[in-house]
Amino acid sequence: MQSLVFTAAVERLIDLALEEDIGSGDITTNYLVDPEARSRGAIVAKEPLVVAGLAMVRRVFQRLDPEVIFTPHFKDGDSVAVGAEVLAIEGRLAALLTGERTALNFLQRLSGIATHVRAYMGLLGDSRVRLVDTRKTTPGWRVLEKYAVRVGGAGNHRMGLFDAVLIKDNHIAACGGITAAVARTRSQVSHLTKIEVEAATQDEVREALAAGADVIMLDNMDAAAIRQATQYIAGRALVEVSGNVTAANLQTLAAAGVDLISSGALTHSARAVDLSMRIASIP
Repeated sequence: MQSLVFTAAVERLIDLALEEDIGSGDITTNYLVDPEARSRGAIVAKEPLVVAGLAMVRRVFQRLDPEVIFTPHFKDGDSVAVGAEVLAIEGRLAALLTGERTALNFLQRLSGIATHVRAYMGLLGDSRVRLVDTRKTTPGWRVLEKYAVRVGGAGNHRMGLFDAVLIKDNHIAACGGITAAVARTRSQVSHLTKIEVEAATQDEVREALAAGADVIMLDNMDAAAIRQATQYIAGRALVEVSGNVTAANLQTLAAAGVDLISSGALTHSARAVDLSMRIASIP
């Protein structure tokens, strides 16, 4: 089971989201609701979905009412049918009303990514190819969105610029070629660090392999070019495909003999799913 790590950045994001929405105060709720009144709320699925981000909902409401009672009926990664009650939450009515939109924004976005990714994984079936995400994430949301990708069943590429070496086209241009870029990097990193190189042509594939790249990313190649490259590499390096990966061409790419397929669409093209919160009336 995947678990969400509440980093300092995630905690700040929750605070920023609440500050953005509440500002100097929720004037509607303050006018209408007794601050001591308690109630129960339920978040309901309005379409079939894969849920992700339940812990974010708990955290949002705990900011507003530390004594809130949170009762999830599913766990992250579960498939939820339309009309199902995803979770219940009980506490101060004012906190439930004030936190509703922020909690739903997190849950709808993260569940949308998990649902989207699960559909991609279904297209891959039992293929040995590993599907991974990219750094094309919403600024500030990367930890959350990459978590939702894992919940959907895919894997993560590097988290940022700090945790993996990926020599891309502009690095190559800046260093005067793939060979020079790999050699300069290899002389400075640990022997345990893998080096990935982006290649857009067959000549670049050959140069990257000769330079000792551990992973070769085939960038925006068509299926025929990918097959040619994988046959040349012949297992001497891992092969990743990237660029314009869609649901329509995923199976074709997977059949070309590659090890990894990375797709920014897993995050940037996922839509938020439809969830709503219902508050019990107060006698």
